[in-house]
Amino acid sequence: MSLVELGWNAFFLEQFERHRQVGLAPARIIREHRELYDVRGDGEELSARVSGKMRYNAGGRSDFPAVGDWVAIDPRVDEGQATIHALLPRKSAFSRKVAASKTEEQVVAANIDTVFLITSLDRDFNLRRLERYLTVAWESGANPVILLNKADLCADAGPFIDQVQSVAFGVPAYTISARLGQGLDHVLERLRPGMTAALLGSSGVGKTTLINTMLGSDSLRVGPVREDDGRGRHVTTWRELILLPTGGVIIDTPGMRELQLWADDRKVEESFEDVTEIAARCKFRDCGHKSEPGCAVRAALEDGTLDPGRYRSFTKLMREVAYLEARRDQRERLRQIRRLKQISRRARQLRNFDDR
Repeated sequence: MSLVELGWNAFFLEQFERHRQVGLAPARIIREHRELYDVRGDGEELSARVSGKMRYNAGGRSDFPAVGDWVAIDPRVDEGQATIHALLPRKSAFSRKVAASKTEEQVVAANIDTVFLITSLDRDFNLRRLERYLTVAWESGANPVILLNKADLCADAGPFIDQVQSVAFGVPAYTISARLGQGLDHVLERLRPGMTAALLGSSGVGKTTLINTMLGSDSLRVGPVREDDGRGRHVTTWRELILLPTGGVIIDTPGMRELQLWADDRKVEESFEDVTEIAARCKFRDCGHKSEPGCAVRAALEDGTLDPGRYRSFTKLMREVAYLEARRDQRERLRQIRRLKQISRRARQLRNFDDR
């Protein structure tokens, strides 16, 4: 397997030059475990850990490698081991906020050209969840594509397509059947040699089945779907980069029970272009869309031009990113305070040393 087959290109070659000069080798993160990574370069797959210096300099979780990242390693092929000394700049990254109350970025997949947002044409279909995925997908820098899976189980996919097109302006959307291999040409045309895609979606939508179909084998385990709610169980338990026999690389990810935003208000507005265009027609620029005269948004809600559910989704996501931005600012202030304290402490130590 060559570096080019793994997605190596001129962008990463330029970023790697200074690492090559000190004798390091390029490799891509294939799998991510707890404090351990599987990497592959122009040779065998190796087990790797980050260096102590890299760990010390990391400012947060996003400074550590994620699946799809390119890194500079010191390989020890005889041992099957390697040390990761540097993380190359990312061309794109699909990120979310870590679970719970911690304000920190988690990179789900890095250096992807296309992000496939996969949902299914059954009880799992959720337009509001798709809006959330689209917002984060636009933030990633990759091109989103929507896949409506399980077309073989749906008598009429037309209404689903209409709903998707009402919220995903300009985003390609295709009906497929991963189980039967229908519609896979839409997927494979974006997975030419050297290209990377990631599959994102909740449990049970058929991500693993789709990859197995493209591989031509049941290499990945597929779990059952619960009969009571149509939701799937977690089968993929870690993110993994897989080289397809037709060329191209795809990143499989565990099903997400929730996708907490890691984006800004600009990306929410881009995802809800229809809402922002209506809001721009309000009489007052700072209209709160409540009781102000000349509010175009309230008028659109009343005459049915704007779907109430979509507007509620827009306001919910805007509140989330406002809260996230406030937490980011607070975190940065605390980081600066800690940094100033460290500098002051170091200055006092130097002064005490000079007075000896």
